[in-house]
Amino acid sequence: MASVGRFSLWNWITGRYWRIVATVDAADEIPDHLPAKAAVFVGSPEHPKWLAFDCPCKTGHRIMVTLDRVHRPHWTLHDSKKLTISPSIDYISADRRCHYLIRGGKILWVKEREKRQHGRKR
Repeated sequence: MASVGRFSLWNWITGRYWRIVATVDAADEIPDHLPAKAAVFVGSPEHPKWLAFDCPCKTGHRIMVTLDRVHRPHWTLHDSKKLTISPSIDYISADRRCHYLIRGGKILWVKEREKRQHGRKR
């Protein structure tokens, strides 16, 4: 797992890449407002719990993915400076679908055509 530190004011400034700006012990400590391209790590490096961030589609919904390997599905944090997690995020609600990867601090949107092609291979 990637190295994760505590809170740093410098990280709170809007950056060029998606990155972790704070580490908290519990999900109820996640700030209501986050800077652009920012995520909050919940837990400790020994016991990761969650990664929380505002969806890059900019419609205002919060994404929380579990990092705890006991849960299925779970995500893996590979890099915290230029955020990289796997697998992809696939948020589905009644009015939208947001499907993307976060690699090297950048959002890579999964296109609808790629989704259909991937579905046929299974």
